Amino acid sequence: MSLKIDQDYGRFRNIVRGKIREGLRKYISQGDMIGRKGKDLVSIPIPQIDIPRFTFDGRHSGGVGQGDGEVGDALGGSPTEGEGSGKAGKGEGQHMLEVDITLDELADILGQELELPDIKNKGQSKIRSSKDRYTGIRRTGPESLRHFKRTYRESLRRAIASGMYDKDEPMLIPQHEDKRYRSWRETTEPVANAVIIYMMDVSGSMGDEQKEIVRIESFWIDTWLRRQYRGLESRYIIHDAVAREVDRDTFFHTRESGGTMISSAYRLAAKLIDQEYPPDQWNIYPFHFSDGDNWSMDDTLSCIEILRKQILPDVNMFAYGQVESPYGSGQFIKDLREHLGDDARVVTSEIEDKNAIVNSIKDFLGKGN
Repeated sequence: MSLKIDQDYGRFRNIVRGKIREGLRKYISQGDMIGRKGKDLVSIPIPQIDIPRFTFDGRHSGGVGQGDGEVGDALGGSPTEGEGSGKAGKGEGQHMLEVDITLDELADILGQELELPDIKNKGQSKIRSSKDRYTGIRRTGPESLRHFKRTYRESLRRAIASGMYDKDEPMLIPQHEDKRYRSWRETTEPVANAVIIYMMDVSGSMGDEQKEIVRIESFWIDTWLRRQYRGLESRYIIHDAVAREVDRDTFFHTRESGGTMISSAYRLAAKLIDQEYPPDQWNIYPFHFSDGDNWSMDDTLSCIEILRKQILPDVNMFAYGQVESPYGSGQFIKDLREHLGDDARVVTSEIEDKNAIVNSIKDFLGKGN
């Protein structure tokens, strides 16, 4: 019975994964999620899966449930929609099934749908993680680690050797000398760590819609990279004419005004990398989102210089996403392509609206850097 339940559950999970994959582009472009639950699960609405229900049987007539109806009709109501308008309807409503899947499953679905390659690990994995590994059996230890099978095997061996074992009444009572316990030793293994440094222009031209695009895209970028790396940190930098590091909530909900000097963000990102993330130990991903406005061409040239000399030599990839805004000039992406277009580490993407998020994710993650 347990095996059959496991098989049924496995089939259901495969159906759910298929439905999520079919609607993935809609979920991405619309941000169509109920929300995270804890840190490892996300709840997604799946309206397309039919809810199991009893139907009329065409092979017999009479008996319980006798009455009007055709073979295959649902018992307990008409399949038509309710009348609505505040009145109690008599029909069946539209069912919305919410399913919880892990972020790892969601990342796998994303990778399959967008055909994303696995990340090429740039770091040398010098960061090491320690954990306990059970490697043997010993005679002493805490009761919580007592090995059940080995203990009763020793008890059986002792009973047989002493002639006390009765096969007709095979009762065994382990003695102190029979008890066996699992033993362990501490092992270390390399851990591939990564850091994402998000930077965003928060000047007046970046409105709520533009920030929502950045929020949705960063969720999917996080989800994919967390699947690729056991350790992932995220840092957040906002800037107008001056840059500062903030927490995630402030990053997505700050709105300021004033001029825009992109170089201030790049200098702060370069400082973070230099002081906290040695490139031989970390895979580093700076992502910058802006509407393309900058204070002056001189500051743009300063950005190019910082990227060339301080940031690009240390990172896996530098990603620039330009979110279209009615107030932004859109010039910065052109300057990046002109000066750094031949550098494979620089990836740029134009994000016109939410429908362009899918292609932008593919632009950023599709090379496996």
